[in-house]
Amino acid sequence: MSALAFRPPIPKREQAVRLSEVVAALSAALDITEGQPEGHAVRSCVIGMRVGEMLGLDEATRSDLFYSILLKDLGCSSNAARMCNLFGADDRALKRAHKLHDWTDGTSAAGHAWKHVPGGTVIARAWNVLTLAVKGRGAGREMTETRCERGAEIARMLGLSDATAAAIHALDEHWDGGGLPHGLVGDAIPLLARIAGLAQSVEVFWSEFGRRAACRMARQRSGTWFEPALVEALGRFEDDEPFWRGLGRTEIRARAASLEPRDRVLLADEARLDRIAEAFARVVDAKSPYTARHSDGVARIALLLAAEQGFSASERTVLRRAALLHDIGKLGVSNLILDKPGALTPEEMLAMREHPRHTESILQRVGAFRDVARVAARHHERLDGRGYHSGLSALQLGRLDRTLAVADVCEALLAARPYRAALPPDEVRGIVRRSAGTALCPQVVEALDRVPLG
Repeated sequence: MSALAFRPPIPKREQAVRLSEVVAALSAALDITEGQPEGHAVRSCVIGMRVGEMLGLDEATRSDLFYSILLKDLGCSSNAARMCNLFGADDRALKRAHKLHDWTDGTSAAGHAWKHVPGGTVIARAWNVLTLAVKGRGAGREMTETRCERGAEIARMLGLSDATAAAIHALDEHWDGGGLPHGLVGDAIPLLARIAGLAQSVEVFWSEFGRRAACRMARQRSGTWFEPALVEALGRFEDDEPFWRGLGRTEIRARAASLEPRDRVLLADEARLDRIAEAFARVVDAKSPYTARHSDGVARIALLLAAEQGFSASERTVLRRAALLHDIGKLGVSNLILDKPGALTPEEMLAMREHPRHTESILQRVGAFRDVARVAARHHERLDGRGYHSGLSALQLGRLDRTLAVADVCEALLAARPYRAALPPDEVRGIVRRSAGTALCPQVVEALDRVPLG
């Protein structure tokens, strides 16, 4: 049975948390996947909500807009491997640069390709640009369609409205029909998508070049990328210096949360927190073709091991969520490293070993996930102190930490990787058993012999 389908009983809490607080914190993971500075989605939300205010949107529409922008990049990880393969370059840097270019303009697109394709000589680089033009024909549309469909699907999984899902699906459409994936024109593009598309582009240019450049870009693309009426609405607060200055403050997440319509605040009870963990596990696993079901598989094995060890309901809840989210820090690791078929260089290994630290940094911002953050960040720690990222030893590792470590090793060995084929269950058990007592907990390894791995 899938770990996504099975949920252990969970203790009731006295009060649910605001959904906006959870997703605003987790949006940092989407930012790093898109190669954006932390806070990109939150700042885009603040900009988009101000545009919505200028348009006089009602509370229901503003509520849908709020979540459309905060979670606009839910599908962003699904094209990382393909983009990395096409360009042979860091997917995060490519995405960052992509958002700063008008890719509908042939000259700008060619310049972007020239800058990022590999090649030591002018001739080699020119050949690679031409090769990319052939290989990439239609690839952009396919990648965008996958990204949009995946994002909309995950939004529905979170219980968000059809309007929010539709906005995420149409995020990259342009007013003149030159966008992707379907080339929608004008009012055929959902209003929320039109606002979100403008807001994200303005934020990217604001972050890189400042307020004036961001608004100038919007005016230059008025009537092509963006609806003229929305650009006019943006212009009405271009000179509001306190607004733009506030985008750079550390309390921007709190500011964004305050913009959710008061009478339509969405809450996240325990069941919804589970769905959030499941949803972001899908975002994580989509980053690489070699981890398509990794988080779900780790959660499944971890729950089997928990049952064998008699874990309480609350322990199983924390363990399952930690298993689903343990690799969220990998969203900040380049696919050049994640999908590399050979041995990693020392620099690449150092970057890879940072992902548990990133996991902890992202998850600990969510008050409801504090315990989850601690366990998730320890999945590569080992009893002998030779693990990472903190180098903890046996006395510092609890049974949830130890169980997740074994589950993670097992699932990784059972799945194919760029450098080897998937291993059969009996061989996996043998490899794990050889690490018992030094790296992995003997009690958990013993429990592993009693659970199905096939």
